[in-house]
Order: sequence, then structure tokens, then C-alpha cells
Amino acid sequence: MLVVVQRVSEASVTVENKITAEIKKGLLILLGILPDDNKDDIDWLVRKIVNLRIFADDQGVMNKSVLDIDGDIIVVSQFTLHASTKKGNRPSYIKAAKPDIAIPLYEQFKMSISEGLEKKVQSGIFGADMKVALLNDGPVTIIIDSKNKK
Repeated sequence: MLVVVQRVSEASVTVENKITAEIKKGLLILLGILPDDNKDDIDWLVRKIVNLRIFADDQGVMNKSVLDIDGDIIVVSQFTLHASTKKGNRPSYIKAAKPDIAIPLYEQFKMSISEGLEKKVQSGIFGADMKVALLNDGPVTIIIDSKNKK
């Protein structure tokens, strides 16, 4: 699994002119799933994300997690994170998991991150044409790959 974690002052997801998710301070997570991803990938990422110290403390040092600040999270499925641009100019998405594999893992990820955050996590709609709006705070954007735990 590959995630792009963005620290946001606010973020929202709109599908067919209807807001499906909206938060103030917290994290926007773009999630890309591979065919061989599993619960171990989810568990590792959830622990990493909810404890990631990327919010400022009283001295302005990034020393607090989304848990520490009682922030919120939006999760958005993003198969294009696994785009291959090696050949030509049109990306290939062959590496990304197909919906029959990706949807259950996406749902499990959302449930696990809600448990880790100890509150409901908002999300986009898998496979939908989504409009994602965000005010990246910092900007702070971090890429985490569950296959590269170094």
C-alpha cells in the first residue's frame, strides 16, 4: 500500500456536486492499493499514520500527532498512485489492485484507521469521479510505502 499523507487546515471531497466528506484540521490520505496488499500492510500504515508527529507543539516544532490534536481524517482511494510512467506518455495502471481486491482492503483500511483515531473517519467514494479540495498546511506532504518499512 502506498499513502500520500497531507496535513490540512481543511479538506473536502465532492461527488456529483454533493459533499461526501469535509474536515477542518487533520489529515487527507490518498490510498493506493496493490494486489498483494493485506491486513499487515493496513495495520502497519494505520499505526504509522495516527502517530505521525507532523503537527506543531506550543514551540512550533512538529511534535504532535493527529491523535494529540484531536484532528480528523479523510481517506480517498487513489489507484493512480501506482501509475507506471516508464514507457510513453500515457501512464499504465496495471500495478494497481482491481476493484474486487481493492474495495475490501479500502473498507478495511477505513475501519482500521477509524479505530486507531478513535473516531469516525470520512472518505471519498471508491471508483467515483471525485473533486478533492484541500488547504495543505505547511505544506506538509509525506509519502509512506508499506512495502518499504525502513
